[in-house]
Amino acid sequence: MSHLFSPLSLGPLSLSNRIVIAPMCQYSADDGRASDWHAQHLGTLSQSGAGLLILEATAVEPRGRISWADLGLWDDATEAALGAVLASVRRWSRMPIGIQLAHAGRKASSARPWDGGGAIAPDQARGWQVAAPSALPFHADGPVPLALDIEGIDGVVAAFAAAARRAVRLGLELIEIHAAHGYLLHQFLSPLSNRREDAYGGPLENRMRLLLRVFDAVRAAVPASVAVGVRISASDWVEGGWDVAQSLVVAQALEARGSDFLHVSSGGLDPRQQIPVGPGYQVPLAEAIRAQVRTPVIAVGLITGARQAEAILAEGRADAIGIARGILYDPRWPWHAAAELGARLQPAPQYLRCEPHEARGLFAAPAR
Repeated sequence: MSHLFSPLSLGPLSLSNRIVIAPMCQYSADDGRASDWHAQHLGTLSQSGAGLLILEATAVEPRGRISWADLGLWDDATEAALGAVLASVRRWSRMPIGIQLAHAGRKASSARPWDGGGAIAPDQARGWQVAAPSALPFHADGPVPLALDIEGIDGVVAAFAAAARRAVRLGLELIEIHAAHGYLLHQFLSPLSNRREDAYGGPLENRMRLLLRVFDAVRAAVPASVAVGVRISASDWVEGGWDVAQSLVVAQALEARGSDFLHVSSGGLDPRQQIPVGPGYQVPLAEAIRAQVRTPVIAVGLITGARQAEAILAEGRADAIGIARGILYDPRWPWHAAAELGARLQPAPQYLRCEPHEARGLFAAPAR
């Protein structure tokens, strides 16, 4: 039996296979509200045959958006808009759906990628004052963030918990806390961006305090039936920055608190990063962490082939495979992987008649 198409449990959530659609920002929301773009985008992905779909980075407060067009979940209007999209998707798909809750910190207030992606200063149209652990901009010549005071930190924790409660009301089955890619929680973790001298800065125990507070608050805000985990960048790829050794300490602390999974990525914190990009380049990071924890680990990053993904799982380097840009390019990636690996899928009945002649037996008819 294929490892990729074997079942997996992320805490209380059971997946039919180990293909996870990783969060991918769409920059297509209206003041944080999901749009008809999200309905068609998520509808397509929900028919892909993957085991889990995690919604894009969703801001827990308006100033935590990466761009002015980011998805949000901070008030009744954003909750209602996302609820309408999810109702449409669920009408036709039984795929489990989770959400990534996020705060961009000093990388907020940016233009959309196709508009250049640069920082927008507070005094410019569609810009706002960003916040961070320390008053250090992402780019040396970029807008200087406001260093959060203790009241501001408490507000961030409360915002994550409130968004988690909204996610539960929407019936989402998994929450991923975004502590990667140079966003706020990662900024607190890394000594490159955190120069604080209080209880949230300095030694590792202090720098990881906010992430652990957010995890505890989210876990307490949702029922045990909802899986809660964390996405981390296991390395800044900058000398003197966040690294695998520190990531292991965080992973073990999260496991002790009941984290249901870890999603291991890297980079995004510092423009000086030197990332050795290549096929599966982040898998060794996931492997190093998986060797030290019992928590299921999702590997991601230029995993593009079915046999490549199968080998990662068969060799015990990760427990699940995150697919992101690859499934935007090929929304039927899981179908093609199943055909190559001799597995079976159960597509929507509307698609049964497209089963290829050379892959007879790929589709299992839905239960009546």
